[in-house]
Amino acid sequence: MAINTGLQFTFQVDGLADDTFSVLEFSGMETLSSPFHFHLKLASRLEDIVPTQTVDRFGILRIWINGKMVQVRHGIISEFRQGDTGHHHTMYEVTLVPSIARLALRQNTRMFQQQPAQEIIQLILQEMGIQELAFGLTKEPKVRDYCVQYRESDLEFVQRLAAEEGMYYYFEHSESSHIIIFSDDTKQAPMLPNELEYNTQSGGMSTGAFVRGFTQQAKICSSSAELKDYSFLNPRNSLQHDFFGSELDFQRSTYEHYDYPGRFKEDSLGQKFTQFRLESLRSEALTAKGLSNYPELISGFKFSLKEHPSDSCNRDWFTIGVSHFGTQPQALEEAGTSGSTTYNNEFVVIPDHRQWKPTPNPKPRVDGPQIATVVGPEGEEIFCDEHGRVKVYFPWDRYNTNSDETCSCWIRVSQGWAGGQYGIVAIPRIGHEVIVSFLEGDPDQPIITGRTYHARNKSPYPLPAHKTMTVLRTDTHKGEGFNELRFEDEADKEEIFIHAQKNMDIKVLNSKNERVDFDRSTSVGNNENLVVAKDRKVTVDGKQDHKTTGNYIELIEGDSGLTVKGDKSQHIKGALGVKIDGEMTFQSDTKITLKVGGSFVVIHPGGVDIKGAAINLNSGGGAGSLALPANPEILKSAAGEGSMFVKHCPLEGDCE
Repeated sequence: MAINTGLQFTFQVDGLADDTFSVLEFSGMETLSSPFHFHLKLASRLEDIVPTQTVDRFGILRIWINGKMVQVRHGIISEFRQGDTGHHHTMYEVTLVPSIARLALRQNTRMFQQQPAQEIIQLILQEMGIQELAFGLTKEPKVRDYCVQYRESDLEFVQRLAAEEGMYYYFEHSESSHIIIFSDDTKQAPMLPNELEYNTQSGGMSTGAFVRGFTQQAKICSSSAELKDYSFLNPRNSLQHDFFGSELDFQRSTYEHYDYPGRFKEDSLGQKFTQFRLESLRSEALTAKGLSNYPELISGFKFSLKEHPSDSCNRDWFTIGVSHFGTQPQALEEAGTSGSTTYNNEFVVIPDHRQWKPTPNPKPRVDGPQIATVVGPEGEEIFCDEHGRVKVYFPWDRYNTNSDETCSCWIRVSQGWAGGQYGIVAIPRIGHEVIVSFLEGDPDQPIITGRTYHARNKSPYPLPAHKTMTVLRTDTHKGEGFNELRFEDEADKEEIFIHAQKNMDIKVLNSKNERVDFDRSTSVGNNENLVVAKDRKVTVDGKQDHKTTGNYIELIEGDSGLTVKGDKSQHIKGALGVKIDGEMTFQSDTKITLKVGGSFVVIHPGGVDIKGAAINLNSGGGAGSLALPANPEILKSAAGEGSMFVKHCPLEGDCE
């Protein structure tokens, strides 16, 4: 219960009577962007309060002056210790922290996609049951395509994310709750209602609130910052930004802070992130420290100081840290002490026109490559974007249980060769296991650098039986079959094997040379078309056999010559017809014989011999009909079908 006169401290635990504890002393530390921490020493007439009755419950520290509550700290009890028992009281010690401190107890690895930092922070706090939060932002954070919490506590992740976006947080307290407030502008900070008077002579609360020992401090800090980053979406843009500090007259301006990567992938974010970095580096450039007995003083708020002998100090200040100390020895009657209740604090402030930004925590680094599985929409086998990027499922991901295209961001794929519209392209397919590395060890920058087989996705040929093979085999998309290029390196079995599941096209813009030192066999299951735009020469050193089971049609649009150095014989089981529009000459050095049955005509150097059962001149018999082959024009149309080579290279006219 509060008394009507003087200074008093009380402490209440949720679920216990208001007068269960008396406060003997306390100390507390409050700083921006950090959970506050109060340590209290308590006494109680109850000796059987066990720690499990109080820990993880809400506790309230109240400060009273003349029966009026002037300050309150609401939090959760993170630690409760039972001490010795005296004549009338049992000693206890309590640690009071904000609800956000619970986030330090949960470590996680998870990813967020297409969400701004504000939304991510709010989600994590709400998951831990923290509904009392507010955002007082002058600039809305941009949506992050991909953001990973990697082996960090929720608190480390939230603080890192907030700092990257230039946000700090502080607390507002009431008897029923404490609110976590995120802000990005110290100029918007709330002002404490009372001005504080500087008074070095005051010695107690009876004289009212005062400040003493107020001193200013200047510290050499970085004078400028330059950050640089890289984006493959705009590789020619350097993504380089700089920002120069103000109020540099007391130091050199050559203390540049340069860093790469700058943690931004969009040029529009570069200047803002660079400014945040420098403001965090210069947060202690101009500060002031002081002592006070004003219990309302709290980090995140501004106050106005007056009556200081130095005019530069009589101004508004922004509080970045406060250490509280309170003693109430008379709460323990058996101590027999006559000491009075005291309260004082130490504080650190900056001029209210200056910005204060927290220093971003170092990003966690991924120790090495990780295994992941390529994923995509149901019914698809290959899922990529215009850059050949794919999406993957990481084994550590507990939140994306569907293993579909929502599992990750688009991840780039390292190829064996990559140039301007040339190189190697092999898109990992859904279900493939890949090796994922991380640029600079950054979990937000994954890149696929390898592929691996596993127990379900096995190699094309059983191993180790085919360990001498080097194989490139594809898989038909949404069908059965494959294309394959295979090398066999087993001694005396060396082989290069090519398999095309359907078509195979080869295009040579200049010459093509082939040499086969032994046998060669070619088998064509259907039609074959051969078009030679200019000359063709065939040399066979041995025999040549040619068999056509159907018709054989030949068209020669120029001259035709045939030289046989040995004998030539032809056997035609049907008719032979020859039509000549011009002259026809048969010449032999020995003789020419025409024979039908027992009749013949022999022409030789000695004369012409004719023998027949009857020899008819200008009488008898009739001319036979000439059986010509099919129209040779079909050769022209056949030459232009089914070949990518000949459509620009007709039989008539010039080749293109």
